[in-house]
Parts: sequence; structure tokens; C-alpha cells
Amino acid sequence: MSNGNNGLKKGLGIHARRVIAYIVLIVITFFCLFWFYILFINATRSNGELQSGFTLLPSTHAWDNWINLLHGTLPIWNGMLNSLIVAGCSAVLSVYFSTMTAYAIHAYDFRLKKYLYPFILMIMMIPTQVTALGFVNLVDTMGLEDSFIPLIVPTIAAPVTFFYMKQYMESTLPLALIEAARIDGSGEFHTFNSIVLPLMKPAIAVQAIFTFVSSWNNYFIPALILHEDKKKTLPILIAQLRAADWLKFDMGQVYMMIAFSIFPVIVVYLVLSRQIVQGVAVGSVKE
Repeated sequence: MSNGNNGLKKGLGIHARRVIAYIVLIVITFFCLFWFYILFINATRSNGELQSGFTLLPSTHAWDNWINLLHGTLPIWNGMLNSLIVAGCSAVLSVYFSTMTAYAIHAYDFRLKKYLYPFILMIMMIPTQVTALGFVNLVDTMGLEDSFIPLIVPTIAAPVTFFYMKQYMESTLPLALIEAARIDGSGEFHTFNSIVLPLMKPAIAVQAIFTFVSSWNNYFIPALILHEDKKKTLPILIAQLRAADWLKFDMGQVYMMIAFSIFPVIVVYLVLSRQIVQGVAVGSVKE
């Protein structure tokens, strides 16, 4: 009888903890999504309504804001395309070469290997603002202003992405698997592309999302390099729209452009999050 009561109490305790966990997750989810809801609500309101105060109900000016935005002076479609090119290429190159660098340090033994890893981590500590002036001077010297090359190529060397890939690789990529592939006659690039990358899918998806969002939201460096309106990315155009003359300033257009700019980020997250869930599900049944 005592064992039955203890089992019942234990079951109730587990159930109570589960209920508390669900409540906490629901509250956190609400606060995470609430601001997106407010953003889309404000995108449906006019400038006058936005100045009058806060509301949780949508208005009827979404189409007007969209038309005014399209017929304005800023090339928003060019900005969308530019942001997609920069963020997409940055995410692909950063993830691929960071994974390759982590694989090289993980799978090979060479001189100064033990110093290379902390050296890369030291580079991660250097703020972007410290090197911005020298970087802009280099770009100007090379004649690459108003070009996407300075925004894409440097992302190949991404210490943060490398660090994450290295940590993930140590827990999921046994060296015995690489040795077995070499014994079977697999070349190094074939081993990396056919064996290592599929095993790293969950980590690649996570870092692709982070890199894409970081590059998509990047304002500081693109603002220093891109000067022509048709070459500017969306964060720069949003800043220009917010800095408009007070006679032309329309907060409804600003909110509409912000809402317009986050749709690709949401799509990328939804697509890649499936890979994360699949990777976790596959990893949970591995021996």
C-alpha cells in the first residue's frame, strides 16, 4: 500500500512539473510572438492613428501603406533582392567553410594545431567596429564600394560559426568513421561532402539561420560601403525611411516596410527548422 501511494505521489509530481513547464512555455511563446502581432497591427494603421495611441485591433490602412511604400522614392524591391543575395550567399559560404575548418582541426593532426583553435577564438573577441575603418579603407583602395563582394566574402571566416561547428563535431563525428571512409578509398573532399555534411545537418541548419538573420539585419558595414540606392539593403532603406523629412514622414509606411522585410527571415526559419527537428529526432535513436 505504501509503494502504491509513493507511486501515485511520484506520478502526480511528474504531472505537476509537466503542467508548470507547459505554462511557462506558453507564457514565453506569448511574449515572443506578441511583438510580431503588434508590428503587423501597426502596419495596418495610418500615421495619424499611430500617433493617437496604442491598440490591439487592426485598422484598414494596410493597402494604403503598401501602395504608398511602393510608389515612394525608395526601391524596396531592389532592397529585398540585395538583402536576399547578401544574406543568402553569406549563410551558405559561412556555414560551408566554417564546417570545413572545424573538420580540418577535428580530423587532422598537424604542427601548431593546439594554438590554432584558441587563435580563432581570440579573433572572435574583436568587435567589428574596431576594424571598420581599416576595412572601409581597404574596400575603397580595391575599388569595391557599391559592391556586394566586401559584404559576402569576409563571412567565409566566421569564428562564431566555426566554434559552434567544432563543438558539435566533437560530439557527433567519431574519428573512426573518417578512418573507415579513408580505408574504403574515399577522397577527403568526398568524405567531407558525402559523410560529414549530412551528419552536421542540425548544426548547419542552426548556424544558417543565425548567419542569415545576422547578415539580413546588418546595417553598420553595408551603410559604410553601399551608397547607391539601388544597391542598398533593406535595413539601410528602413533607416532612410525613418529619417525622412517630418512633412513626408509616415510611420505607417515604416511599419509596413519592417513587416515586409521580416517575411523572408520567417520563411528561412520555417524551412530550416524542419532540418533541426529531423536531426534531433534522428539523433535521439542513435546508439
